[in-house]
Amino acid sequence: MNDRPKKPPVEIVRRPAGAPSVRPISPTPRPVSPAKGPVTPRPTGVAPAPAPRPAGPPAAAPRPTGGDRPSFDRGPGGDGHGRGGPPRGGPRGGFPRPARPPGPPPTTDQINALAKRERVPARIAKGELEGKMKCRIWKKLHAEEARRFDQAYTLMDKTPGLELAEAFGVIQSGLSVDEFRERRARLKKKEEVKVARTAVAPEAIDKFLGDLMASKTELSFVLGERTVVDVLTAVEPVAFQLEKTGRLEKLQVVALCRKSLWEKQGPHFERDAKLAQKPLPVARQPARRPVSDPRPFLDHVGKNISLLVRNGLKLELPLKAVGPFDVLLGADGDELFIPLHGIVKWEPKA
Repeated sequence: MNDRPKKPPVEIVRRPAGAPSVRPISPTPRPVSPAKGPVTPRPTGVAPAPAPRPAGPPAAAPRPTGGDRPSFDRGPGGDGHGRGGPPRGGPRGGFPRPARPPGPPPTTDQINALAKRERVPARIAKGELEGKMKCRIWKKLHAEEARRFDQAYTLMDKTPGLELAEAFGVIQSGLSVDEFRERRARLKKKEEVKVARTAVAPEAIDKFLGDLMASKTELSFVLGERTVVDVLTAVEPVAFQLEKTGRLEKLQVVALCRKSLWEKQGPHFERDAKLAQKPLPVARQPARRPVSDPRPFLDHVGKNISLLVRNGLKLELPLKAVGPFDVLLGADGDELFIPLHGIVKWEPKA
């Protein structure tokens, strides 16, 4: 008896007439999962049966690939569709930008006139004069910004002399034109005061106060309505430290000198009766004070000047030294220290 296994029968399937040819697909070996019992090998070399063809029109033939694809005429002047002529767009694609009209570049007056007429920024008016975007197009694309410029130009028409930057400031702040200009003047003066104080050296005033502290000299601190006699122990940026009184704010002091000098000359100084009864208050903001810039005093060092202090005290003495915040009057040994915030007005004397 022959124990060899017989080969399975091979079924031959013929392709129907008119059906597309199907390339045989080599079966991919599948991983064998461990299982119990013998595993029967699958027959190889047998083409799978074709799937039943659905009813309908015949399948379209596959498109040619590779070298079989027809090429179009892309020669000089061609656009890939068999048409001649130059390619569309500029060298980088898109539509070419129109060239600036021939002639000289626009002047500043022309730009400003167009900007005011169209109520647009100067750069947009300049662009239109150079052949770029029109002002009316910009206003359509930027409606919100165009509305703000229209408000600013309307305010300029109502207020002669008002600049565009000021008009925008008035609109954004919600203030009137006069209030905005006053605030702007204060800010400008504040910056000028900062610059002025850094332009004057403080050594002369610091030496005077340092000598008084070192010698523990009794001093008279003249305030608005009274006088304090004490010894200076320290100088802070905004206050004096006194031996008995403690901390004394500098803004309260309108004059400082030796006790002996004030007892001898103080009663003989001329005074303004109105200010003596009601001294003027000191503004916290330096820009709002009558005198805050020390630089004008520098040209009068060694000369007589006339001062009116906010408590009514009138002085006419030689100017000895100038500091960032104070002036020193009188001769050596009889100096009178006057802070700038205590001065109401001053003028040089011949």
